[in-house]
Amino acid sequence: MASAQRPASSSDSDPRYANIDERKRKRMLSNRESARRSRMRKQKQLGDLAEEMSTLQKENSQISERISAAAQRYIEMQSANNVLRAQAMELTDRLRSLNSVLHIMEEVGGYDVVIPEIPDPLLEPWQLPCPIQPIFASVDMLEY
Repeated sequence: MASAQRPASSSDSDPRYANIDERKRKRMLSNRESARRSRMRKQKQLGDLAEEMSTLQKENSQISERISAAAQRYIEMQSANNVLRAQAMELTDRLRSLNSVLHIMEEVGGYDVVIPEIPDPLLEPWQLPCPIQPIFASVDMLEY
């Protein structure tokens, strides 16, 4: 009785095919290792990008806060400037009233009164008649 034997494959007995199988196995291992390194590289890049995104979001938040603070300071300065303009206009009106009283006294009483001219602050704001005061600046004023 003939036993059912599997015929020997040609790759088992032929050294050429054994060499090819060994090269195939090495290539497969090399490819796996290369794919593993590639996955690790991509994972590291993803981590780096996530870290960079977090850093940029923090910087963006800080810049937004600084912009909001600067806008608030601008609004406060603009408001204070408007108050000062209104006060200057009020004082100018008072000075005009007092000058008109002086004119009346000069005409009625015959007094010789020197009446100063009132400059128009809108035409030449840099020549306002006020005492020279030093301008003080601080580092906080220049922050942006």
